[in-house]
Amino acid sequence: MSVEPQPAPADKALRVREMFARIARRYDLNNRLHSFWRDQAWRRSAVRVAAVQPGQAVLDVACGTGDLAGMFDRTGAGRVVGLDFCEEMLDLARLKFAGRRIEWVRGDAMELPFADGSFDVVSIAFGIRNVSQPRRALEEFVRVLRPGGRLVVLEFDRPRGRVLGAAARFYLDQVMPRTAAWLAGDREGAYAYLRDSVKAFWTAEELAGEMVRSRLSDVVSRRLTLGIAALHRGVRP
Repeated sequence: MSVEPQPAPADKALRVREMFARIARRYDLNNRLHSFWRDQAWRRSAVRVAAVQPGQAVLDVACGTGDLAGMFDRTGAGRVVGLDFCEEMLDLARLKFAGRRIEWVRGDAMELPFADGSFDVVSIAFGIRNVSQPRRALEEFVRVLRPGGRLVVLEFDRPRGRVLGAAARFYLDQVMPRTAAWLAGDREGAYAYLRDSVKAFWTAEELAGEMVRSRLSDVVSRRLTLGIAALHRGVRP
């Protein structure tokens, strides 16, 4: 049985929001470089498993600078909403996708500002581990899904295997925090936080189990790029 990551202190959300505000300007560059340009391919995989039908409504939680929401907007969805708690990230998303029909909303993953059954698809990419109470967030995602709606979760994982696991740990511990901090001009530990949050969060198997616990059915998971990330999809009955 998985154990929920310990609830954050009351000021954790503020600290994480301030952290993302600091790194927002170089966020996309760091994502590309430190995923070896795989992050966009992972997002495209998320769009495929979401199986959006023409006219359906999509909510992308923790949307950041809007990459995944932008991809959903090209599927023929009738409504696409990108939600994030960091206004600086949303400002960049608005600039990147100016003229598109995407709605950008500032909000909290644990208290979504939408009525029950508002969406056919809810997605979150590399964001659920930043939520202080991820089980509560999963419950919110399920609440705003319509019956038959899909939840798609893309998150980092820990590669398996003695050699690959050791190489991944070295990269995550020693290489990525230093180079990412240099690129972002951040000296306050944003990318050390990324390293620590990945280590502390649920494994792919545990996350899939939590989705089942949240009353989702037909939960399927797939590891991506040697297990660096994992993609999960569940259906609201």
